[in-house]
Amino acid sequence: MGDRTTHAHTGELAVFLIGMRINAVWRPDLWGPTIAAMRPMLTELYENKAAARAGDVPWWGFYDARTMVDGRGPTVLQYWRSVDDIYAYANDTELRHRPAWGAFYRRARRGDGAVGIWHETYRIPAGGHESIYTGMAPTGLARATGSVPVARRGERARERIASWKG
Repeated sequence: MGDRTTHAHTGELAVFLIGMRINAVWRPDLWGPTIAAMRPMLTELYENKAAARAGDVPWWGFYDARTMVDGRGPTVLQYWRSVDDIYAYANDTELRHRPAWGAFYRRARRGDGAVGIWHETYRIPAGGHESIYTGMAPTGLARATGSVPVARRGERARERIASWKG
């Protein structure tokens, strides 16, 4: 069955989902720039994470992201150290998100709902998360924060979530 692992993260965690919905496929002039803005923002987060490890820049607490696409647009699942770190990144006028946000709203005013965006933010307290990965490369929270053997935290989900001391 392969090695069984769980994520290595302890402490608080923030999970952020952000997505886009194409409502008018015939208006790529409105939804195309929104899609195009996503990759540079993710690149910036990963580059900053690497630079922070080298001590060159402050760290926002971004751990990792995964992009998923369905028939109407992309959704990006992100793992962060805290909700405050998400807000710090989102509101920094020197970084890519804030200008992209303003540009989206300027286009949306003339687009009559051609494209929609949404986000959900979850603050997960220490001890409020549990995982298991069997016979696969690290994914999800384990990819974001590292992994440890399941036996270290418990064989069952209830044991793993109860073992967190925060």
